[in-house]
Amino acid sequence: MSTASDFQPDVIVVGAGLAGLVATHELAKAGKRVLVLDQENRHNLGGQAFWSLGGLFFVDSPEQHRMGIHDSLDLALQDWHGSAQFDRFGDGTDGPGRGEDFWPQQWAEAYVRWAHEGKRDYVRDLGLKSLTFVGWAERGDGRAEGHGNSVPRFHITWGTGPEVVRVFLEPVLEAEKAGLVQFGFRHQVDEVVVEDGAVVGLRGSVLAADDSARGVKSSREVTGSFDLRARAVVVSSGGIGHNFDLMRRNWPTDRVGPAPEHMIAGVPAHVDGRMLAISEEAGATLVNKDRMWAYVEGVHNWDPIWPDHAIRILPGPSSMWFDANGKRLQGMSGVPGADSIGSMTQILSTGYDYSWFILDQTIIEKEFALSGSEQNPDWTNKDVRLMLRDRVLGKGATGPVERFKKYGEDFVVASTIAELVEGMNAITRGPELSADDIERQIVARDRQVDNPFAKDAQIMAIHNGRKDRTGKIMRVAKPHKILDPEHGPLIAVRCNILSRKTLGGIETNLDSQAIAEDGSVIPGLYAAGEVAGFGGGGVHGYNALEGTFLGGCIFSGRAAGLALARDL
Repeated sequence: MSTASDFQPDVIVVGAGLAGLVATHELAKAGKRVLVLDQENRHNLGGQAFWSLGGLFFVDSPEQHRMGIHDSLDLALQDWHGSAQFDRFGDGTDGPGRGEDFWPQQWAEAYVRWAHEGKRDYVRDLGLKSLTFVGWAERGDGRAEGHGNSVPRFHITWGTGPEVVRVFLEPVLEAEKAGLVQFGFRHQVDEVVVEDGAVVGLRGSVLAADDSARGVKSSREVTGSFDLRARAVVVSSGGIGHNFDLMRRNWPTDRVGPAPEHMIAGVPAHVDGRMLAISEEAGATLVNKDRMWAYVEGVHNWDPIWPDHAIRILPGPSSMWFDANGKRLQGMSGVPGADSIGSMTQILSTGYDYSWFILDQTIIEKEFALSGSEQNPDWTNKDVRLMLRDRVLGKGATGPVERFKKYGEDFVVASTIAELVEGMNAITRGPELSADDIERQIVARDRQVDNPFAKDAQIMAIHNGRKDRTGKIMRVAKPHKILDPEHGPLIAVRCNILSRKTLGGIETNLDSQAIAEDGSVIPGLYAAGEVAGFGGGGVHGYNALEGTFLGGCIFSGRAAGLALARDL
């Protein structure tokens, strides 16, 4: 960080991830001076968003129209509320008895309306474009008023996460050149300074210089300290996804089952949740701490960047899903990609923290994608030829998927059920599986594909998924018998619990101002992004609809920036 004595920031932003960059962008546009602190180096600008697939939740978009999808604000609000299941309202007022969902449900209404009316234009004005096809994530629990997206809404950015970061980072870097923005890398905040009831600055530790590559775990050696002042502080430091101890401490055991013993990390080591407790010490209220979004389709990265590096499989609906005992998962939560929390509950009810996909080569080629910008080089690098070769015209799965199939420790490939189950038993962390029992269940499922209708929930979901144009062209394999040798070889994947997002956090009003225990605003303290539950302290409630994490960072960061630009 420059030591220029003439730089006195109006605002200090803690965290140079997406929400922090968006807030800084809005402040710099308004001519405000911003100091951005981050405990990592410059290589990590953009934070977790850089590693993302870049999916954004839009409602009734032109891309949906082109794919024949009929969406509406009313349907999206119904889906959001059915998924969030807000139920912590207390006495319904904005005072001490307001309840933890008082602000989150207001954020939800505002966010879904913005996803319908202004979000797409906002990001497109910055140069962000989406792919033509629209993905159908979190397809639901089988109830019209329950969890899930009734229609596809997952718009993948052309350029994925790095492009989402770029469109906000570039104007921030221009503001840095103009002297409006300054960065303080390797600055770890230890205290939010409060004087006369208002936040006036930050104190913390200067960490040793470390030029490690993006995402690599860095040194925590302390070489100095800092005491910085500003008229306001925006906390945008991310969640708790690599702090397994904190995740287990807040794990919703009563709702989904025991916390997993074996967990792998979908986020880098610096995603530690430190600023939650530090903000609470300054008077902020933490709400919905037991709400988090961990995935159940995690695989160990064969080429890791950070410790316990995990990659999530983004599955289509056709892989058969078995628990650790070898029993097929039931209902819509037994359909991959339909109901993450429902799947988690079934899996953990066995007393084990893993499950199995069983599929074939036809399914892996059509339906397996991997989350993460680095696992999708065609979309990330905007390479049309590679996209056509890998996803449309070529044989085999995408290159990254085939490499996981070959090198990944969670993958088993075999020509017969007996060989497949033998390989599964070689890597099990629990009971041995019976080849006869597995085969019986697959045969029962295979008998359901002889007609274009069925009673099996998964087969019905496959037929439904192929009615969506994107699904039929790119994401859902034609129904077939898994044991048909023409579709082989057989493949099994050990699916692990993967940490990702914090759904609760610092309670904020619609201007991203932090809220005290008595319901009042804490002067000078704002929070945005994952540390604020993506808005309000938990805009998603109990369930996320996907494509909503980046969007929540953008929406809440924008709210903080606009409010401060207006009020300072």
